[in-house]
Amino acid sequence: MSHTPLRPVTPQPSNPPVPTAALPPTTSILPRLPHHKLVAYTVARDLVVAVRAASIRGANLRDQALRAAQSAALNCAEGAGRVTRADKARAFAIARAEAVEAAAAVEIAALCGEAAPEHLAEVLRLADRLVALLTGLVR
Repeated sequence: MSHTPLRPVTPQPSNPPVPTAALPPTTSILPRLPHHKLVAYTVARDLVVAVRAASIRGANLRDQALRAAQSAALNCAEGAGRVTRADKARAFAIARAEAVEAAAAVEIAALCGEAAPEHLAEVLRLADRLVALLTGLVR
């Protein structure tokens, strides 16, 4: 019986960076689903990328920030797909709260020295824009 020599395993980073080029622009996705027509969804996607780029060192806060940003994007998509005004407003209100939570998590991480301040500025800019867009959709 022949044995294959074992190769050393190279550890993979727990949170490898996602190049923005890997994410297709919303306008190139076919067919265009309801959320692809929503500016708020595009901004929410950008927020997910910015939160990930913040590279928060603390695992719990990093997970919470990324989950909140992802939830904001997913709730934007859900709201766009809903039919009744009340259902849309509920999903957009949840997305709005999740965007605020994601921004706050990155802000707390930066205050604790666990994320770079230059990433915080971009996250806050995107979250502010997303909250404004979603506020209009909730009304």
